[in-house]
Amino acid sequence: MPIYKTITPNKNTNVLVWKIEEDLSFLEAIYLNDNSKNRLAKMKSEIHKKGFLSVRHLLAALGYSDKDLFYTEDGKPHLKDGKRISITHSFQFSAIIVSNQVIGIDIEKNREKIIRIADKFVGNEADFLRKENLVEQLTVIWGAKESLFKIHPDGGLLFKHHLPIEKFELKDYKTKGWIKKDNFYEVFTIYFEQFDGFTLVYALD
Repeated sequence: MPIYKTITPNKNTNVLVWKIEEDLSFLEAIYLNDNSKNRLAKMKSEIHKKGFLSVRHLLAALGYSDKDLFYTEDGKPHLKDGKRISITHSFQFSAIIVSNQVIGIDIEKNREKIIRIADKFVGNEADFLRKENLVEQLTVIWGAKESLFKIHPDGGLLFKHHLPIEKFELKDYKTKGWIKKDNFYEVFTIYFEQFDGFTLVYALD
């Protein structure tokens, strides 16, 4: 089982990362509920199928199956035992975080094109960005905001304005992130790390 990384931020929280190296036929050998079978059948991209299926293998590593997972109308995943879950996948990596706490997770490939779109999601964070390792810094900011976006219950968030990220350096491996919208005003600890040209970010309350 190619679990690439296991992280335990605290006794109530588990992060599992899978490096997708298997054939599709191997990944398909796992239980799927009817809704998941229908979703998989509609996917045209093999890498999307692999990401979807590898998440079910990560669930199994924590003692869950696809029957324990359901989605609400807003598209957010939930576990039937009441624990919180967040899911992400990008190219050859997928990851989940399961916790009793409020959580969100994102994994992104570090790519130069993020510089071209930075003005769409970078607000006051521009004040502490450096030219050195700019792609990696921007990817942390994007991943942090994506993780927070997954947490917010009502949507309608503007990454540039509603999700400020506090100053950090890559060597810090953590920072703070805020959700500031209307009456929702909360701060979260943002953890991040980089490996194999990817950035993993997750948020905990």
